[in-house]
Amino acid sequence: MRSQKTSQIKTVRRSVAIPRQLIEEIHRVAPPELEGNFNRLVITALRDYSARRKKESFEKEMAQMAADPDIRCILADISSEFTRAEYDGLSDD
Repeated sequence: MRSQKTSQIKTVRRSVAIPRQLIEEIHRVAPPELEGNFNRLVITALRDYSARRKKESFEKEMAQMAADPDIRCILADISSEFTRAEYDGLSDD
């Protein structure tokens, strides 16, 4: 009988075909803590891939936003307002 904690973890099993050369390469470059556990190595690789894709997507969206003329105009207005506020209350001495 499985423990309640184990049954609460959602795991999906998949069978994939991976080229032998890639498997050998992965085993050569795997960090010591993951060398003997291919499942953990795959999970780590997929998490890294997901994080990298999210970062790339965010950077792409930021670049598109920075190139948008309307947003650039708004940012210029905000920058101008902050520049004036930086000197507010300071004497000319």
